[in-house]
Amino acid sequence: MKKILIVNPKGGCGKTTIAANLASYYALWDVPVALIDYDPQHSSLEWLDQRPADLNQIMAVNGAKGRVNFNLDVERIVIDAPARTTDIQTQRLFEKADVVLVPVLPSAIDIRAIGHFVGQLMLGGMLKTARIGLVANRVKENTIVFHNLERFLKTLDIPLVTHLRDSQNYIRASEGGFGIFEMSPYQVDKDIEQWRSLIEWIEEK
Repeated sequence: MKKILIVNPKGGCGKTTIAANLASYYALWDVPVALIDYDPQHSSLEWLDQRPADLNQIMAVNGAKGRVNFNLDVERIVIDAPARTTDIQTQRLFEKADVVLVPVLPSAIDIRAIGHFVGQLMLGGMLKTARIGLVANRVKENTIVFHNLERFLKTLDIPLVTHLRDSQNYIRASEGGFGIFEMSPYQVDKDIEQWRSLIEWIEEK
């Protein structure tokens, strides 16, 4: 069983989008997967409520209800963390995870916020508890702000695993309760290519 945490204390960075699409990837390939939603807005659970019945099942878990239990056959657990986590909450989430993904948006505000968050992780010793990777999210390539984000992220002691483009495909998938992996390949080939390195990094042994 591998536990994958999606976390960034700053809201609006795309945690739920990444969590939902990652869970749908495993479901598509018949890997038993659970999606835990710790966010009070329950965006991941609402996405699952829209999921078509003919698609492979994703186990929904409301993390706000306290102790969570899983079917014994679950092989991947995707954890959608809440925004505005305290140091103690962040540490507890990291203790649950084997792999941590930190999505970052290409904006000056988000660059400053991720700098503070990484400093928090270093002070708390959490960089040693799990494999941590950064994901540049909602990127418009060949823009100054994206290049600024790339330069900054490369100064951190955490790998930049991939960048995901700003694509309407994520909006369509979110509204329909499915993931981009479950859309027609001709629609999402560019997006899938960007996910390939992320999946490989997560599954690296």
